[in-house]
Amino acid sequence: MALSPHDNNRSELLRQLPLKPGWFIGLGIALIILGLIALIYVVGATVASVVYVGILMSIGGVLHLAHAWSAKGWRGFLFWSLSGILYLFAGLIAISNPLVGATVLTLVFGAFLIASGAFRLWIWFQNRAQAGGGWMAFSGLITLAAGLIIAAGWPGNSVWILGLILGIDLLTQGWASLLVGMAIKRSNT
Repeated sequence: MALSPHDNNRSELLRQLPLKPGWFIGLGIALIILGLIALIYVVGATVASVVYVGILMSIGGVLHLAHAWSAKGWRGFLFWSLSGILYLFAGLIAISNPLVGATVLTLVFGAFLIASGAFRLWIWFQNRAQAGGGWMAFSGLITLAAGLIIAAGWPGNSVWILGLILGIDLLTQGWASLLVGMAIKRSNT
């Protein structure tokens, strides 16, 4: 099987990477294992991801408040203070009651997918004569359908949907890292 010039460029680029393939392979294996654990324990993965988001929101809230109080002369003092209080409050709720946090995050995620899918379909409709535009329509339909499926199952799916998405993401990242590591290893030999 003959390599195209494009394949030779890719092989040369992979050879020039200063990274060791073992790190990619090890990372890939670790992420695959974590993804499988998340898929086996989707409720636990959902709770863990909501608590993680809650911690980040709480830190963000404290930082917003520190910013607001350090800039008291600003006209936006009230805005920054309210923003910080809301962030902190939402973060503390997510930490103390992850199921409520999961319910809210799942609703927001479903709404985001619906809006994103509808927007992609609108872009496609505005540019439907462009070559390859059907792929934009396909992408929009899949995203819209995913959002509608999440919204239709809400709030019952809130306890597992975020964990499922986390597990799938970890698996795909793991496989990508593993395959990149193997490609680098092959190109170095």
